[in-house]
Amino acid sequence: MTKPSVPISETSPFDEAWRERAEKNLDEAGRKLLREAVELGADVLMRRRADTGEPLGVHAAGVAVILAEIGADAQARAAAVLTMMPPAGTGQGHSDVDLVRKAFGPAVATLVQGARSLLRLGHIAGTAVTERGPQGQDQKEMRRKMLLAMAADLRIVVLRLASRLQSLRWHAASKIPYPVELARETMELYTPLANRLGIWQLKWEMEDLAFRFTEPDIYRSIAGQLEEKRVEREAFIEAAVQRLQDVLSEARIQARVYGRPKHIYSIWNKMRNKGLEFQQLFDLRALRVIVADERSCYAVLALVHSIWAPVADEFDDYISRPKPNGYRSLHTVVVDEQGRSFEIQIRTEEMHRFAEYGMAAHWLYKEAGPRGGKVAASSGYDQKLSWMRQLLSWDGEAAGEHAPTGPAPVQAEERIYVMTPQARVIELPAGATPVDFAYHLHTDLGHRCRGARVDGQMVPLSTPLHTGQIVEIIAAKSGGPSRDWLNTQLGFLASPRARAKVRAWFNAVELQQRIAHGQTLVEKELQRLGRTALGMEQLAQQLGFARADDLYVAVSKEEFSLRQIDYLLSGQKARDEQQESADAAKIYQLGSGSVSRSGKSGVLVVGVDSLLTQLARCCRPAPPDAIRGFVTRGRGVSIHRSDCPSYAALAARQPERLIEVEWGDTGVAVYPVDISIHAQERPNLLRDLSDVFAKLRLNVISVNTHSRRSLAHMVFTIEVRSGEQISRALSALNELTGVEAARS
Repeated sequence: MTKPSVPISETSPFDEAWRERAEKNLDEAGRKLLREAVELGADVLMRRRADTGEPLGVHAAGVAVILAEIGADAQARAAAVLTMMPPAGTGQGHSDVDLVRKAFGPAVATLVQGARSLLRLGHIAGTAVTERGPQGQDQKEMRRKMLLAMAADLRIVVLRLASRLQSLRWHAASKIPYPVELARETMELYTPLANRLGIWQLKWEMEDLAFRFTEPDIYRSIAGQLEEKRVEREAFIEAAVQRLQDVLSEARIQARVYGRPKHIYSIWNKMRNKGLEFQQLFDLRALRVIVADERSCYAVLALVHSIWAPVADEFDDYISRPKPNGYRSLHTVVVDEQGRSFEIQIRTEEMHRFAEYGMAAHWLYKEAGPRGGKVAASSGYDQKLSWMRQLLSWDGEAAGEHAPTGPAPVQAEERIYVMTPQARVIELPAGATPVDFAYHLHTDLGHRCRGARVDGQMVPLSTPLHTGQIVEIIAAKSGGPSRDWLNTQLGFLASPRARAKVRAWFNAVELQQRIAHGQTLVEKELQRLGRTALGMEQLAQQLGFARADDLYVAVSKEEFSLRQIDYLLSGQKARDEQQESADAAKIYQLGSGSVSRSGKSGVLVVGVDSLLTQLARCCRPAPPDAIRGFVTRGRGVSIHRSDCPSYAALAARQPERLIEVEWGDTGVAVYPVDISIHAQERPNLLRDLSDVFAKLRLNVISVNTHSRRSLAHMVFTIEVRSGEQISRALSALNELTGVEAARS
């Protein structure tokens, strides 16, 4: 920030003339505080310059005057001088902030420390490579948020704005070019901040001066055109002011009337946005009227419109409908007898003070009192600060229609803003540590994180970070996280996102361990069977797994029996498959199959098998179930299991419809039955259940499943030839871990 001490020939800026301006509106105690700050810092400051060449003594003196102009208290003005002093130790292990605290109190020390942090932020960001595109826009907004988050006291932000304005003033006065990147930063960061805080006096001047250095040709062109018409414009304004004052005097309205200064950047902005030429701007000539109360504002408006013709669609009532940032005033555009248009703004003294100094005047300097800018939370300051921080989150120069019209709700989660060594701003939850920071940058960097430097000092990985700090991660070339990081008592992680990444790493490690263990078990089984030459992927697919790794995991978790490998590789399975194929061929030859498709149930009604029958869906009977018949209207005889609740209800209501039935020759017909399964939710559950039916050569014609609170309920509809197949299916299903199966 500063160059080494060198002799500077300029006389001290802290002279009597300066003192008169800097001590404006201070009481005796305030003047004494400011003078003591000057006595401590003047000699040191007069021997040092900033990197840009600006003398620090001149800078500190100028900032104090700017703060006096906007009504800052003595503590802020003293901090403006002390902030510029180079940080240094006393030789006794205490920083100069500690000295400031002892000499000037904790409030001034807080201002000095906060202002220096913001200066350091600006310096680091200024030396970093400027990012372009969407990411660069995000970083600009992050820096705005970070700037406000660093300022526990609003005066710290005002100090930073005043400091930047003074640098611009000095470069303009000395005609030494101001770095274009810093001028651009002023337009992107500091003037939007001043606008959103409502400190328009600083905003307009910073815009004009920064515009002078970023677009010098355009600036000179507009300034030249303003100068050409200056005499004519001043004569017009003088005549208009005198005429309006005469009318107001006749109406007995006390008011101050004067010409409003025009700002070159706002002129260019309006020309650019509206596609206008310089001569087409109606508000190059403008008046401002300051009155005693709100009622007088409307009275003046009526008089203005009585002597000059108002321009349609150029009237704005910001008194009844204030702007989102609190601005209030009446704006109207009128035309005189020669057709010359000009703007008139009408407001009260209080509205004018807020328009010039915004929140800086209305919040702190009215509420601070003896506490020097700190007020109790009950006063509403915390809520106002929350709203101010929310204002900074909007991108663009003005919030527009999306801006809040009242105090915003308190945010649910506090955030902090820290920087990488390359000045990239990172947003983290409050309480975040270097480990959270590392995981935010990159998952692999988080895994390999072994240490951290914060502001150049080594710190433990569990150290909570604070807004404005610069964090550098020290990483190993390889490795993973520590299980201690998941221990909430140790405080290594505050971010759920980082904690999830650590947990995922250990889950992946556990998966690899299961795969290795399962592979060992499978290979041992194959060695026992003397089949080590088999391809693992092919074997896994034959066993119903998509990959060999899935087989290894199932074996490791004891969800798959190694006996199935023996069964697959032995001749038993081949014989079983041959028999099943023969049965299937027999079914095909006989032309029977599913009774639900053929319509032949194999049920005898009073000993006759040619009568129309249908198997009831409510209980799905199958041989050798005990069955009962019920004569329906138009659909023949409905066949139920004897224990079917629906049948019992029908029999109770219409016993005359009951009829005797029995199983006849069912042959190789298959019957649909429902198997109800309750089980704990787990991976591959559905696949394991399906494998059971597949191994038993049972056709599944439908599955109905739903889960609740980690419990799964499934109903499989399968086709069977006999009750023996149902029993085998239930036995096999009940052997699975966590499964309880029964016939519906």
